[in-house]
Amino acid sequence: MSSTSESPEPGRLAAFGWSPAVHAAFAPFRDDGLELARVAVAFGATFRVIAHDGEMLADAAGRLKHQAGGRRDLPAVGDWVALKRSTVEGGRATIQGILPRTSIFSRKVAGDTTSEQILAANVDVAFLIMALDHDFNPRRLERYLAMTWESGARPVILLNKADVAEELDDKLHDMGGVATGVPLHVISARDGRGVDALSPYLTSGQTIAVLGSSGVGKSTLINRLLGEERLRTNEVRASDSRGRHTTTHRELVPLPGGAVLVDTPGMRELQLWSADAGLTEAFDDVTALAAACYFADCQHDSEPRCAVKTAVAEGRLSAERLENFHKLGREQAMLAARQDGLAQQEAKKKMRTQFRAFRRDTQNRPKGKGRS
Repeated sequence: MSSTSESPEPGRLAAFGWSPAVHAAFAPFRDDGLELARVAVAFGATFRVIAHDGEMLADAAGRLKHQAGGRRDLPAVGDWVALKRSTVEGGRATIQGILPRTSIFSRKVAGDTTSEQILAANVDVAFLIMALDHDFNPRRLERYLAMTWESGARPVILLNKADVAEELDDKLHDMGGVATGVPLHVISARDGRGVDALSPYLTSGQTIAVLGSSGVGKSTLINRLLGEERLRTNEVRASDSRGRHTTTHRELVPLPGGAVLVDTPGMRELQLWSADAGLTEAFDDVTALAAACYFADCQHDSEPRCAVKTAVAEGRLSAERLENFHKLGREQAMLAARQDGLAQQEAKKKMRTQFRAFRRDTQNRPKGKGRS
């Protein structure tokens, strides 16, 4: 790997989303003699990063891990980081700091564990892919929209597999009440139908996350945009349109035009982590209707003079959409309670540790010392 004397920037970084804004944000780290890089792949606690002259493996510095208050304080795919190269031949670099993020995608880890999983950082646009076969599920898409709005990125809905779609007009009608104002494109990643309409999102410097459940065609779309069969694809089961996880880790994939895609594994389960603002945006029609409810704290359940329930009764809002709004709200409330409980347990554990350390210090202190 060549010397860093030719830096600052961009070199290889030009193909991975570098911009003058990133260059400016890195100034404090540059003054400390560190080097700009971007996290391309995360392998647990080890990362593959892109610097101006190539890629290398890196670990988070001990100080960074010690000061982290949680998973989101550690590097993630898409992060711009301050790097210190190893002076040992073949040694790993260390990530000394993380630049401020413009967006961050996270979800609750699958299962009963109350823990956050970071999907990607610094995403500008999220392609939310849903297939026009047995996978078609507007309720699931509402979850993806809530997560995207919460992240700070802009959502774009892609209805894939137009080549095998049945009852397309009915499905488009169903989408009308789900994502008002969100760009929507009907495409076929397999034969290229409609893919040219995505060009305005794929401009130089843009980072696009490709999100969707297993089998919706994410890898097929990325191969189409790359113009080559770079990512492996699998056929889905005909019975339920489910596919195996073709992608096994998140990875930055540069496109020929200068944009960068974040390829993500298919998610069989999407549980939101923190999405209060995201739910408000994803269900903006419910929020707008709620402003006319008689009670300011109306829960849109059994209260009288509820404008939201009236809209359902009159057919202006689907009952399924309102039910999903309630369902996601209940999930967020339960998760918040569990998070608070864990935070209290962690605080008590920290206090016990500090108290034990204080007692040890007091017991080991020589008599007569430490008094004024």
